Amino acid sequence: MTLDWTLLLAPFAAGLLVLATHVVLGIDVLRRGIIFIDLAIAQVAGLGAVAASLTDLDAIFHDFGPRGLGAQLAAGLAAGAGALLLTWCERRWPDMQEALIGLVFVFSAAAGILLLAHNPHGGEHLRDLLAGQLLWVSWQQLLPVALLYVGVLALWLGPAQRWPRLGFYLLFAVTVTASVQLVGVLLVFTSLIAPAVATRAFSGARRIVVAYLVGAAGYAMGLGLSLYVDLPAGATVVCCMCLLALAGLACFRPEAGELEV
Repeated sequence: MTLDWTLLLAPFAAGLLVLATHVVLGIDVLRRGIIFIDLAIAQVAGLGAVAASLTDLDAIFHDFGPRGLGAQLAAGLAAGAGALLLTWCERRWPDMQEALIGLVFVFSAAAGILLLAHNPHGGEHLRDLLAGQLLWVSWQQLLPVALLYVGVLALWLGPAQRWPRLGFYLLFAVTVTASVQLVGVLLVFTSLIAPAVATRAFSGARRIVVAYLVGAAGYAMGLGLSLYVDLPAGATVVCCMCLLALAGLACFRPEAGELEV
């Protein structure tokens, strides 16, 4: 059997692109102790995309399918609304923030199931939302996301550090919205958390560099294995990155005074 490894170039580039923002965001999320915010906002963005796919919103923009412009706008608006809700909840009930983030996630997941209950392709939509269609990402999809990520990084590494929590949530929502359309909810969460967990023993710029390498290795291993064994690409990458996160925790020993969350 001859394998065409060139099929993995665009998906691997998509993974590296997602890591470009998610590594630094994930380290900050881990530091802030709001681990599941990315999962909740990603699921809210997915709910918006599902709602758009069941209406004529995409047709208005002459672009059909779950990655159409209408679905992107709906996902972005839903994620922004989720960010506003979580900001309000944090001010109102700061001691319950993690619990409320979990409730937002499960509500969005359940609402998506209800919206697709009578859709003949509902199971396929839900699978694509969770695991994504990483293997079918095209080069044309990457350019607008790359431009968006450049803006996100410019803000994140600059003025966003002085923004209130609402600015953090909204910038996070914009990033996650684009990422969900590329790789799915599960890989968005894994790309944020796994590299950050694996490099807990490091700090500063060295942690960011090692986290990028861990994430890139996870995408490379997962995509290669999925093609070789004929497994779903997104789920395979998730499993590989989780295993690398555990290996990083076990192998990387913090130096004195260097341990970070």
